[in-house]
Amino acid sequence: QVQLVESGGGLVQPGGSLRLSCVASGFTFRNSGMSWYRQAPGKEREWVATISFAGGTISYADSVKDRFIISRDNGKNTGYLQMMSLKPEDTAVYYCRAAGYWGQGTQVTVSS
Repeated sequence: QVQLVESGGGLVQPGGSLRLSCVASGFTFRNSGMSWYRQAPGKEREWVATISFAGGTISYADSVKDRFIISRDNGKNTGYLQMMSLKPEDTAVYYCRAAGYWGQGTQVTVSS
């Protein structure tokens, strides 16, 4: 059974940081690229960042470049999204995606 389970979301003040995790099971995580997406209320889901299967190629949406860092630990079947200098417009449900599968999402709320 394929599963992607995100965690680490929560409420944070503007300028704060959070680290999201995505634990994969049921498939060979190390053979798959991984991406993070987000969906804000009333908006379409948007791509945030992607990391290749071995971590050698990384790309970011312009809106998060220089503030977010995507990484992975294939030995732990886990991907990460370190988010810094958070803004209210970063408020969204964050999803991980790998091998064509989606996680259930974790809520991130940036508010004072």
